[in-house]
Amino acid sequence: MKRAFIKSSTTTTCSLLKKKSHPINHLLTNVTTTTTNNNNIKYYHDHSDFKQDVIFTTQEGIDVMNNSLLNKGTSFSQTERDRLHIRGLLPAVVLDIDKQLFRTRQSYNNLKSDIERYQFCTQLQDRNETLFYKFLMSYIKELAPIIYTPTVGKACESFSHHFRKPRGMFFSANDKGEMKSMVYNYPVDEIDVIVVTDGGRILGLGDLGANGDGIPIGKLSLYVAAGGFHPGRVLPIMLDVGTNNEKLLNDPLYLGIRRKRLTGNEYFEIVDEFMNAITNRWPNVLIQFEDFTSDKAEIVLQKYRNKFLCFNDDIQGTGSVIVSGILNSLRALGQSFEDIKNQKFVVVGSGAAGLGVTNALKEAMVREGLTDEEARKQFYVVDKDGLMTKKRLEDGDQQGIVFTTSQRYYASVRNDLPEGLSLKETIQTVKPDILLGLSGVGGLFTDEILITMNEQCERRGKEPIIFPLSNPTSKSEATAERVFACTKGKGIFASGSPFDSFTLNGKTIHPSQANNMFIFPGVGLGACIAGCRHISNHLFYAASKALASCVSDDAIKRKEVYPKVEDIRYVSKKVAIGVIRQAIAEGNAPKMMDKSKSFIESDAEMDNFVQSRMWEPYYVPLINKSK
Repeated sequence: MKRAFIKSSTTTTCSLLKKKSHPINHLLTNVTTTTTNNNNIKYYHDHSDFKQDVIFTTQEGIDVMNNSLLNKGTSFSQTERDRLHIRGLLPAVVLDIDKQLFRTRQSYNNLKSDIERYQFCTQLQDRNETLFYKFLMSYIKELAPIIYTPTVGKACESFSHHFRKPRGMFFSANDKGEMKSMVYNYPVDEIDVIVVTDGGRILGLGDLGANGDGIPIGKLSLYVAAGGFHPGRVLPIMLDVGTNNEKLLNDPLYLGIRRKRLTGNEYFEIVDEFMNAITNRWPNVLIQFEDFTSDKAEIVLQKYRNKFLCFNDDIQGTGSVIVSGILNSLRALGQSFEDIKNQKFVVVGSGAAGLGVTNALKEAMVREGLTDEEARKQFYVVDKDGLMTKKRLEDGDQQGIVFTTSQRYYASVRNDLPEGLSLKETIQTVKPDILLGLSGVGGLFTDEILITMNEQCERRGKEPIIFPLSNPTSKSEATAERVFACTKGKGIFASGSPFDSFTLNGKTIHPSQANNMFIFPGVGLGACIAGCRHISNHLFYAASKALASCVSDDAIKRKEVYPKVEDIRYVSKKVAIGVIRQAIAEGNAPKMMDKSKSFIESDAEMDNFVQSRMWEPYYVPLINKSK
């Protein structure tokens, strides 16, 4: 619904966006604006304003073909070729998008390596975004690991060497004092989602500096393919604050600034200027923080989460998807969601992701009846120095060691066990129900660890829940085959990166993947549709429960605790509905104020409502509107 902010005026039909240097600014979407005293005043535009039967453009000739949001390649009709002055610039044949998809699939099949496949997809995206997303959505299970984890990690490592065309925006420490003006160099007036990284902790690969730009690009491809956002209304951003990676600093082709990474106040001043610049230009945009280092991620999130519409996917998105997997693991064991409050966890990894997951699980326990302190005592956090306890905080404070807020939060209640117990000792002593790996150390869950975990569960008549969650695949704490072999096929398993199906004792096992793409596109979609002002913890818990409900009882019997990746559009829609309903309950959904209670409670009405706001990759007629 479009709402004017003046009482009386004349109306005209004009373009949604005024500038002409960016592809989407040539999509004249018949958006009505009001005119008073010769000044255009815009309505509040919904993210789904792209819905239309025709696109008007001021571009023509070769410019249309070079515009990835308008280009149809050989699918331009003969009349379009005349209208847009491109007759003779293309082969005579006219092919529909399905034939183009067939050709794309054939070309893709001839590629030999995942990096070649990644580059193929990137080039297709730069050339024809509609066809790219048709391809991605048609083969999402196969292509998601190519455009995102694990292949995107390899691509980031060599990003500067394979760079061909910029996508999105680049802010750096060299731009201090200029960000509020330079943000207007991006010629799109309405952006729905921004994903920003400082390249400090790319997956499990560490500091990749400006090479980390591949991460926000990949994430936003999933926002479009899974969440139904328009590809012209998403913006990847690299916030380049330097790198401590000597290999990159010495690389003559490195694309980032050549300086050590900013720290302390210098760093946070740059982030603050960036956030103010972005929200000044796009006040309603959703900002997703991605792959910030553990010592920065939590501080940045806490500073801005109630001020702007933002979240950190490594902390909150990962936490939400793991909560969902644990809820479904309990279903598989014949328990209810509320039984989460009775579980003991050993969490391996004390960084932003590990403690983000711990926080999300703790919040779920509190919602199911525990006090905050009771819930915290159910978690035993182990890192490279062993079990974290209150004694480590006391010794560290004397030595000037800096701990994050979350590290203090969980270690401070752990005064019942010796400091620094090894992982095996912790498992033997604590007797946990659930083992989570977020350490970034490949193979950390050795056969000895897995067998120890299984044996102590067996003695209590339980089956172990084991989630090695680190990305990419090379950093996973254990493989699916080793987990099931060491637990005699009894374990409930999910991993951060995908593992192929395999046969154990004559039974085919399909390992579940705890993929953040099950959460963040739906959370973003729901928040944008509802017009949320901020993203609360309760919204993420609602997303977790919605995701859990997407897994059938039959799948649960097979111990599959996450949906199939092929169902990602359905999953994102259901997650968005859960988020919208929770936002309404919180009074955090201004765009839904005109909807009745019966409408909100109707699954069919909400399903159709959200579905109608999800972009689909198909060609529509183009009409030239040159002056």
